[in-house]
Amino acid sequence: MKKDVRQINLLPENLPNRWYNIIPDLPEPLPAPKGDMTAMGKTMIKECLSQEFSRENWIEIPEELQETYQQIGRPRPIFRAANLERFLDTPAELYYKAEGLFSPTGSHKINTAVAQAYYAKRQGFERLVTETGAGQWGTALSCAARITGLEATVYWVRAVYKWKEARRDFMKLYGAEVFASPSKNTETGRKLLKEDSEHPGSLAIAISEGMEDALSDDKAAYVLGSVLNHVLLHQTIIGLECRKQLEAIDRYPDIVVSCIGGGSNFGGIALPFLGDVLKEGKKTRFVAAQTEAAPNLQGEYRYDNADYSGITPRLKMYTLGHQKDMPPVYGDGLRYHGCSPILSLLRNKGYIDTVAYPIDEKYVFEAARIFLSREGFLPAPESAYSIAAAIDEAKECKESGETKIILFNVSGHGFMDMEGYRQVLQI
Repeated sequence: MKKDVRQINLLPENLPNRWYNIIPDLPEPLPAPKGDMTAMGKTMIKECLSQEFSRENWIEIPEELQETYQQIGRPRPIFRAANLERFLDTPAELYYKAEGLFSPTGSHKINTAVAQAYYAKRQGFERLVTETGAGQWGTALSCAARITGLEATVYWVRAVYKWKEARRDFMKLYGAEVFASPSKNTETGRKLLKEDSEHPGSLAIAISEGMEDALSDDKAAYVLGSVLNHVLLHQTIIGLECRKQLEAIDRYPDIVVSCIGGGSNFGGIALPFLGDVLKEGKKTRFVAAQTEAAPNLQGEYRYDNADYSGITPRLKMYTLGHQKDMPPVYGDGLRYHGCSPILSLLRNKGYIDTVAYPIDEKYVFEAARIFLSREGFLPAPESAYSIAAAIDEAKECKESGETKIILFNVSGHGFMDMEGYRQVLQI
């Protein structure tokens, strides 16, 4: 490869027209959910539920949705982090997918938001209800609802709602209703606020509130931004693009890295390459970067609810417990008790490694500062974990002298996260 190749792009006509469904290729059958499916059946979009349990390897992306993908900045580039390589003095080659910079809402979350809004509109729903942690999913869903002609209601983890004022205004500018969770709107919220009027909230609590809200309105669909199979399916557009882009420069990743909470951006970049491992015997290694506030992939592999109140059916996944108290962090999108059933199974079978970084976030935010100073882009706090893990892998290559291809996902920009960086880095 020529040394001056720094950006790898695809033309719009090369945008993948199918999502990859890894379920048929898993090393063993994915355990089915347990418990009452009534709430999911009543509130969720039928096409998304069909995709959730599909045994088809490939799901066609509707032509209208392919056009929307172009509208929201797909295909998105890969950059070679050559400046960072030189700074680290590593023989590794570092490539990152820039999901945040070319997204209208600043992250990868829009990929599934527009898909779910498209199917909801087609089914006749009028309002989308959801939860959000860091706020990126809530913003993406607000945007998708607006451009599709739907209303949006967002329950936002209170600890983050309180400090991300600009992102809150961003959601409202799209026309969304935004509530700090726990809220007074639901039985779950009222109970928790009675116990603690300043309860910091959690994604599990916000999911319960969103489900309760949607169950009370026949015209409302509950949509989720991570964890579930159909969400990861939609996000495989990331990895599918990456594979085409790296093929264009005769590269294939030895290591794929991303941060992980519920699993949407990690699954999005990793699943197409994990499929290659399962079907073709590729030797790629996969590293999931987490926070010690919620190291769910280091929890127990068992059945658990996806929400605090137990409204959802139980999923077989790595979990810390659906009512686990977890300290707030600035990378709050990673603060969730459970992980995607697909990724949990693959972790259990030894296909995914994990690393958890300290709760004070100084290490990962310093990595973000290095990335900013060398590559010029400010990552979201969650993406800082991905960058830290990629840097750690590059340092190991320096020690071993190995020339490895490292692909990592910068899933969002940090333009609305400066307060977090200010507090942690004391700038």
